Amino acid sequence: METLTTKKVSIVLPPPIKSNMETKERILVKAGEMFMRYGIRSVSMDDIAAQLGMSKKTIYQFFGDKDELVDAVMEVEIGRMQEDCSMCSFSARDAVDEIFLTMEQIQDQMQNMNQMVVYDLEKFHHKTYIKFREHKDNYLYKIIADNLVRGMNEGLYRPELNINIIARFRLESMMMAFNI
Repeated sequence: METLTTKKVSIVLPPPIKSNMETKERILVKAGEMFMRYGIRSVSMDDIAAQLGMSKKTIYQFFGDKDELVDAVMEVEIGRMQEDCSMCSFSARDAVDEIFLTMEQIQDQMQNMNQMVVYDLEKFHHKTYIKFREHKDNYLYKIIADNLVRGMNEGLYRPELNINIIARFRLESMMMAFNI
């Protein structure tokens, strides 16, 4: 009579290999969350590394210094803002609907943004601040001005409005909360 025996076999799988892009993306996302919540100056590279459960050395493999990381985070944020604005314009029924959608979107973004972020950029990361200011003065201004033209063409806004003044006023009033 033959006896059957059971053998235990354990298979050890290697840990999943994370690509460099995944690691870089994780760093950008976490740093962005922390910068927006606490301000840029109050978040150190040690804080980011601790939150990610990795060493600072790993972060420095992707970003030479904090200034480079701040610049990369702001590039992502600006890109996201532009994408959100485009979606509002695309999905709006008319110019008034676009304004409400855009205001709602901006309110959501501003709610999660520490007031010190713009100040920190201006004072400690000037090169990145210039990019942010150009985004605000060019892209956001154009979005607002285009909405005003659209509204005039649709007969929803008065045709005698001064587009430049109204667009600048609306833009600066949105940024007023960040003027420390």
